[in-house]
Amino acid sequence: MTEPADGSSSATRPVPITIAYGDGIGPEIMTATLDVLRAAKAALAFETIEVGLATYQRGVSSGMGPEAWDSLRRTKLFLKGPITTPLGSGYKSLNVTTRTALNLFANVRPCMSYAPYVRTHHPLMDLVIIRENEEDTYAGIEHRQTTEMTQCLKLISQPGCERIVRYAFEYARQHGRRKVSCFTKSNIMKLTDGLFQRTFEQLIAEYPEFEHEHLIIDIGTALVADMPERFDVIVTPNLYGDILSDVAAQVAGSVGMSGSANVGADFAMFEAIHGSAPMIAGKDIANPSGLLHGAIMLLVHVGQTETAARIKNAWLRTIEDGLHTPDIFRPETSTRRVGTQEFAAAVIERLGQEPLKLPPARSVPRPPAASAPAVPRAKPKKQLVGVDVFLDWDEAGRAPQVLGERVGGFAGSELRLKMITNRGVLVYPSDLRESFCTDHWRCRFMAHDGRSPVTPLQILALLERLHAAGFDFVKTEHLYDFDGQPGYSLGQGE
Repeated sequence: MTEPADGSSSATRPVPITIAYGDGIGPEIMTATLDVLRAAKAALAFETIEVGLATYQRGVSSGMGPEAWDSLRRTKLFLKGPITTPLGSGYKSLNVTTRTALNLFANVRPCMSYAPYVRTHHPLMDLVIIRENEEDTYAGIEHRQTTEMTQCLKLISQPGCERIVRYAFEYARQHGRRKVSCFTKSNIMKLTDGLFQRTFEQLIAEYPEFEHEHLIIDIGTALVADMPERFDVIVTPNLYGDILSDVAAQVAGSVGMSGSANVGADFAMFEAIHGSAPMIAGKDIANPSGLLHGAIMLLVHVGQTETAARIKNAWLRTIEDGLHTPDIFRPETSTRRVGTQEFAAAVIERLGQEPLKLPPARSVPRPPAASAPAVPRAKPKKQLVGVDVFLDWDEAGRAPQVLGERVGGFAGSELRLKMITNRGVLVYPSDLRESFCTDHWRCRFMAHDGRSPVTPLQILALLERLHAAGFDFVKTEHLYDFDGQPGYSLGQGE
């Protein structure tokens, strides 16, 4: 069902958006948010869909049925309450499914303090985390390969890196920011995170007006927790961004206060960053501020920036006046503890007012367009130079020397066994007998001279010999050089 935000016709044609009340505290905070939007006469028309727990329980593993997808295809805008994903296998995360299915590659999470009205040790904090939203370990490609070993693939693409880094710089430019910081773990994951860092460094030349830096994610997160005021815009891969944005929101004062935008070329989704909190559902104590901030970001996205600023200023005035939900209530700064709906009513009462002490919100430009990556670069020369064969082997006391001598004998005349690792640790050739070994082994085979190309037929012949000898190979990974540079991680001594 579609209804205008203010319940009546308007001279401004309402923008259709899809809404989902969600689970847990979702219905309460969505009701509060919609009350504010209607009172502010936001030019929106709502189509309500059912997603989440009830949909999962009807047997829809993604949590979203066909009718919900049809609505999103019509509106291309989604304001979503928090969702509960049932525990156990067989259920997909609705958030991850929606982001990937709708190509919502950029997650934007502003984190700022509202001191002294919301407790924080960092009153000057005002940063934005821009997180790549589709790739990394969130692709969800996992396998159990042996009795003891599981794996999760980390997928990072050059186009994915380029468009999120470019989006971060464009966002900074449009919002008058001064500095863009890149966080990765490229000192360990030199190919995947290394690609993200190299892309950032390559694009810096196109944005000379910005300060820039690259930090390793662990020290970067520590600095956000300790000195968040030194950061302005942070761009980072998916997993790190998910963790970092919650850290930053909590440092700013409360995870319950922050909203987020998930933006793609054609679709956009807006939400609170917190979960469904079923333990407090139905008690009228949840803070609706996170979802309300998500709705404010939606208004900016569709060009209703004056309405967005009007709601944000009413929210700021409410916070200043000390009307606080239990999560941020403090006797020294709060005047009254209020529930979810009373807080929304207080915001509505203050529409048209501005804060007296906190910086007021001003009408801001629409966010940058989600531009496509630049034209792909010329393809490098790709050459097969070897293969990593992963074995499930649990014999001879798991002695690497025994495995190396046995497996090496099946390399054939064209190949040689170069090394064996266990959990990434070099165990053959090596005399480090102290290394702990599981039943999962990576055996690297290359040409005898280490430089000549290897053919797929040579690899197939190798696998046939290993299989005939009773070895259980659970996975293979071809090794390629690109323009003469290794496209694979090197072992010790390589």
